[in-house]
Amino acid sequence: MVCMLGCRRACAEAAEGGCGRVAGAGRGDPGVIMKKHEFFVDMTCEGCSNAVTRVLNKLGVQFDIDLPNKKVFIESDQSWEVLIECLKRTGKEVQYVGEK
Repeated sequence: MVCMLGCRRACAEAAEGGCGRVAGAGRGDPGVIMKKHEFFVDMTCEGCSNAVTRVLNKLGVQFDIDLPNKKVFIESDQSWEVLIECLKRTGKEVQYVGEK
């Protein structure tokens, strides 16, 4: 089982650098509850938002980026802690705003 960020770690190793998401896990499960989370990400340009897009596409989640307001909205069954660690891989300052 491989982390979807390509770090080659299993989901259980999320605290040590994995993204917490194993390829194929949780998709299509009828009992999975998708939550929408809001994050502040210190994006100043389109390059910044492209970095966020690359990381979140690898994670396989639904998301919207509001570049002028520096907000990222993510719909996922993952915890906000896992999502924030993935966003931090962009090198940008990231803060969790809350659940929507």
